[in-house]
Amino acid sequence: MVLESEFETRVSIVPNSIPKLVKMGFEVVVEDGAGKKSGYPNSEYESKGALILDSDQVLSSDIVTSIGVPEFNKMKSGSMLACMADPFRDLEKTKQIIESGITLLSLEVIPRRLSKGQSMDVNSSQDNLSGYCAALKAAFSMPKLMPMMTTAAGTIRPAKFVIQGAAVAGLQAIATAKRLGAVVYAVDVRLAAKTDCESLGGRFIDVPGWVDAETSSGHANSLFDNPELMEAFDVALEKVLSDADALVTTARIFGRDAPKLFFSDERNDNLHKIMKEGSVVVDMNLDTGGNTNHSDLTNDVIKDGVTFFGTPVLCRTVPNTASMLYSNNVTNFVSVLVEDGALKINQDEQVLTGDEGGISAGYGGILISSEGKIHPNHTRLQNLIYGDEEE
Repeated sequence: MVLESEFETRVSIVPNSIPKLVKMGFEVVVEDGAGKKSGYPNSEYESKGALILDSDQVLSSDIVTSIGVPEFNKMKSGSMLACMADPFRDLEKTKQIIESGITLLSLEVIPRRLSKGQSMDVNSSQDNLSGYCAALKAAFSMPKLMPMMTTAAGTIRPAKFVIQGAAVAGLQAIATAKRLGAVVYAVDVRLAAKTDCESLGGRFIDVPGWVDAETSSGHANSLFDNPELMEAFDVALEKVLSDADALVTTARIFGRDAPKLFFSDERNDNLHKIMKEGSVVVDMNLDTGGNTNHSDLTNDVIKDGVTFFGTPVLCRTVPNTASMLYSNNVTNFVSVLVEDGALKINQDEQVLTGDEGGISAGYGGILISSEGKIHPNHTRLQNLIYGDEEE
């Protein structure tokens, strides 16, 4: 049931979740060594009632849980796969999973405003940790202290942080940097983020006349058609960044590449010239194209004295905690798949099929496909993969 790739430090189920799953009626089998990188040895799983098997045996389970997509070609038709499949960014792989007859349950496609789904929301649990780690990464990498200090040798001014994006990850980055003593500025295209930012002690970068870019689901919209307003946004952000010691970028758009920091291509290309020498940039979204143009997935990059750090999926740096939270999300989620001791897809379950508070029109819920077909609520995915073809 539990399987992880060699590149993943997290594990989808931790030992403490095993008794809960057994109580639901599951027999839990765990891939040999799946929890080793996150500090959960085989012995802990066995002590909680799980069986340790090789990956091929685990893949033959009725339901497989993982962080990313495993070797799905080894799974049997009709079985369930619950993971963060990122179905809109790798359409060919998604198509192959669908057509293999696997029931694909992509955990990050959860209707986030559905109260029942909050305890199942892997986006929130993992982004929260990534935001925390991003702020710490910046703090430990700057050539100066974070807080203001008054000493006999003189007063140390507090560091200045700028956080792009004030959703889950951004708000945690704001709170963490603020607790460490920094002066924190935040920017977001969603006006509702201003109240959240200021409640944590951050200073929101206001853009006069800005039009809210929040969808009905609480996600940001990347589409704008007002050049003057976009220029005003960039000017306001550039002014604050020119004196910043650290920039943490957290902005993501579901199913698309990460939005760039500025609307202006020229400013994005010249971020290292806008920021002062010695400042640092932590780009949280390198796995989806990055919010900045100079960060690299594999290496740290220094340009004109500005350091761009290349650490994607920052919650992987705290895999023990990240795995525990993810496991709780998954355990809460699979409870909706069990009815009278058997696995069943309930088409009336909004966590699975979506609701009016879903990501936006054209998206459903966690249930991407079953029996070789995309769920009818996922019309956008249907069009991306098959165009106007009939299901």
